[in-house]
Amino acid sequence: MPEVIVRKTVFSLEEIFHEGGPVANQPLMRGAVLAIIKNPFSGGYEPSIQGFMEDLKPLGLEMARRLIDLLGGADRIEGYGKGALVGASGELEHGALWHAPGGYAMRQLLGDANAIVPSSKKVGGLGVRLDVPITHINASYVRGHFDSMEVGCNDAPRADELAFVLVMTTGARIHSRSGGLELQDVKGEDGLR
Repeated sequence: MPEVIVRKTVFSLEEIFHEGGPVANQPLMRGAVLAIIKNPFSGGYEPSIQGFMEDLKPLGLEMARRLIDLLGGADRIEGYGKGALVGASGELEHGALWHAPGGYAMRQLLGDANAIVPSSKKVGGLGVRLDVPITHINASYVRGHFDSMEVGCNDAPRADELAFVLVMTTGARIHSRSGGLELQDVKGEDGLR
């Protein structure tokens, strides 16, 4: 398959202390990493693209490692998500190639992460933004961890590029009080509850 050619990597870190209520003792941290790469399939239809997922695995692991470090270590991570932005000369299916390399990289480095990694993707032009969904790493039904993070890069994706995204958080939404499955009740056996 084609070589993975990275043009740039972009990091984003948020520290959220409150959403209008009391100031938290420990801020919620949300972080994202984007890798802007050349889309080897842009400009035409290629029937056989699955092999590129294997080529993307080292990139996924490197992105996940760096994001975990940015957030203070794997033991602090409670939520995750992934996404892809596809430049205008590509197709949505090119972004879908990130599902396995991005999701498995985070799950592998976080150890006991059992929940499916939520994702979003779209085709767009320079500066397009993407809302990446976030859920708890072991139990998708933990309502306090239902979140999203908006990501993007001012000069990406170019028409012949892909922007692959990983997002992680250190906890529930600040002031979470919407009920549902609570963190202390998680069994973490099936990825749902």
